[in-house]
Amino acid sequence: MLLFLCCLCLPVSAWAGVDLVQVDKSDRQMRLLDGDEVVATYSISLGGSPQGHKTQEGDQKTPEGRYVLDYKNEASGYHRSMHISYPNEADTRQAKARGVSPGGFIMVHGQRNGFGWFAPVLQYFDWTNGCIAITNSEMDEFMSLVTQGTPIDIRW
Repeated sequence: MLLFLCCLCLPVSAWAGVDLVQVDKSDRQMRLLDGDEVVATYSISLGGSPQGHKTQEGDQKTPEGRYVLDYKNEASGYHRSMHISYPNEADTRQAKARGVSPGGFIMVHGQRNGFGWFAPVLQYFDWTNGCIAITNSEMDEFMSLVTQGTPIDIRW
């Protein structure tokens, strides 16, 4: 009985599992889903040229398609981060055919270390190099809800 009562005090997100991260670049929204239920929604910032799929290093685009959040990085230059499995085999093949690097190290992350206080302003702009940025407190929640191996679906 005590365990049941304690669980009633916790928000749903405290015990919800996330089985998909859904990113809508055109609406600048990221949703964490448990089946059909939206567990959390975040406003996001993207790269300086967000429309379209990332095709090469330096294009300031966030990749589009289905990827996997494959590892957490607690020693990031930003307030925590989780790596997106870009580039996949097709991304690498297409970049190689054009003679360019596909780029990499695309992450979901918080604010640049030391600049968390500036998030209320920064989150109104696309300021990353192709990553997906949220506030530091949202990143803490994200890291507690999303496990390594969770798919991420990124669309315009």
